[in-house]
Amino acid sequence: MKKRFTEEQIIGILKEAEAGAKVAELCRKHGISDATYYNWKAKFGGMTVSDAQRLKALEAENARLKRLLAESMLDNAALKDVLGPKVVSPQAKRAAVTHIMQVHGLGVTRACGLIGISRSLYRYEARRPDDQPLRERLCELAAHKRRYGYRRLHVLVKREGWAVNHKRLFRVYQQAGLAVRRRKRKRIAGVERQVKAPATAPNQSWSMDFVSDGLADGRRFRTLNIVDDFTKECLAIEVDTSLPGRRVVAVLERLADARGLPLSITIDNGPEFAGKTLDEWAYRTGLKLHFIEPGKPQQNAYIESFNGKFRDECLNEHWFVSMRHARATIADWCQEYNNDRPHSSLGYLTPKQFADSFLTADSNLVSY
Repeated sequence: MKKRFTEEQIIGILKEAEAGAKVAELCRKHGISDATYYNWKAKFGGMTVSDAQRLKALEAENARLKRLLAESMLDNAALKDVLGPKVVSPQAKRAAVTHIMQVHGLGVTRACGLIGISRSLYRYEARRPDDQPLRERLCELAAHKRRYGYRRLHVLVKREGWAVNHKRLFRVYQQAGLAVRRRKRKRIAGVERQVKAPATAPNQSWSMDFVSDGLADGRRFRTLNIVDDFTKECLAIEVDTSLPGRRVVAVLERLADARGLPLSITIDNGPEFAGKTLDEWAYRTGLKLHFIEPGKPQQNAYIESFNGKFRDECLNEHWFVSMRHARATIADWCQEYNNDRPHSSLGYLTPKQFADSFLTADSNLVSY
């Protein structure tokens, strides 16, 4: 509301009183009350026009600063109210803007500015397709493949014809609570590792090692695992309570008849591998046995990686009631590993698919 009298006019009236005019006559002349005159005198008495203008400017600045302080305090209170947990996703930011508007009475522009989003993003409504069928299928696959993460589940649903990218599948996977619990791994000391020349073709280099587990009645059994270093195929898993050197040789002879022997096999220094039986047989057949250094299993990384998957996805997931049950279950898992399980180091192909594609490409190159 505009004032009736400016500072210049007020100073002029006070100057008239100082010159000898009576207060009653001045009030009647200018249409003001005695109380108004004495309020003016208390505020502007002894001032010039420039002094009054400076006072007016200071009052305006003080009012502006008070308003800014009040707004800042209100903004801080609103931010403290909504920024307890991290507000990162667009959905969380939209919910924070709505909360500030409803609780603190701020406008949409100011609330969006505090949270750091635009008004168009606040008013955006997602038009995503229904994820319920995909969520149900993911739950079915995860119940059957409990140790598969979202990347391997993504490969499985793509095989079934689902047109879904990995980002959408990961979002649905997280919302369904299907994240795989990470199992603690044994820490290996940071020592210098011996670099092994990688295989460049199938059946060029194998790795071999033992894994131990138990039956429901407490009896222990062992498995002899053999993998191809190039194709990552599991060539054999022999299961029994005892696997001496003669049994190892028998398994290798069976593989030699089926697909031939490699140039070398990487093994550790266990008694079954370092004994005379395997050594004599390897000498007769011309097979090179590559022994790793004692206490350094990382030098046999291919079979150690396979053993970790074998224990995590097979041994730890089943309760074997008999030796026959253990052999059947492990044989089924071996077939699944070679023919169905996507392998990340092979571009999420199965070992069998990778081996077949390599042989096809090699034969085409030879014919060309």
